[in-house]
Amino acid sequence: MSLLELVLAEPDTDAVGESIVDAALEEFLAYGLRRTNVDVVARRAGVSRATLYRRFEGKDALVQAVLVRESRRFFETIATAVRDLAGAEERLVEGFVVGVRHAREDRLLNRLLASDPEALLPYLTTHGHLVVAAAREFLVRQAANVPVAGRTPAGVAEVFVRLAISFTLLPQGAIPLDTDEEVRAFASAYLAPLMRTDGSEG
Repeated sequence: MSLLELVLAEPDTDAVGESIVDAALEEFLAYGLRRTNVDVVARRAGVSRATLYRRFEGKDALVQAVLVRESRRFFETIATAVRDLAGAEERLVEGFVVGVRHAREDRLLNRLLASDPEALLPYLTTHGHLVVAAAREFLVRQAANVPVAGRTPAGVAEVFVRLAISFTLLPQGAIPLDTDEEVRAFASAYLAPLMRTDGSEG
């Protein structure tokens, strides 16, 4: 199963499992990954340590469950935003806007960048191929896999993904990206032409 399939799959946890994931998220937000204790997560969720371990093998499994659920919410937010848009170009541009906004406002991502960058950054940089592949595949699906002369849908989507990661990790620069309007203007001017078959600037 690919990372995207894992993220988009229906969650297999019950109400108790969801309460544990909720508690783990709150602990990560409060204390970061390293300082979060599984026993404290269990107490916050109102369950015993044994109950927690019946559903999650340990802290690593709990971290994965939280990240998968938050990633699912991220992709669902983009899918909802572009669902009623007709053109592939428009869907990719709006998906980029929503993705950048979500990353900029996401509490967990920003908390981990501040408190646990050594744990998070490899998954967005040197070991980020699975994340890039999942986001790329998702964008290709949203764009209905439309081919562009001289460029593959996957290649165009990967440019979008890599730029979104770069802007998330290093937002300061010559390109204004502080608002949705500025992000949309950038995507329309610089990224949308990648979707055009005739090389026109629209």
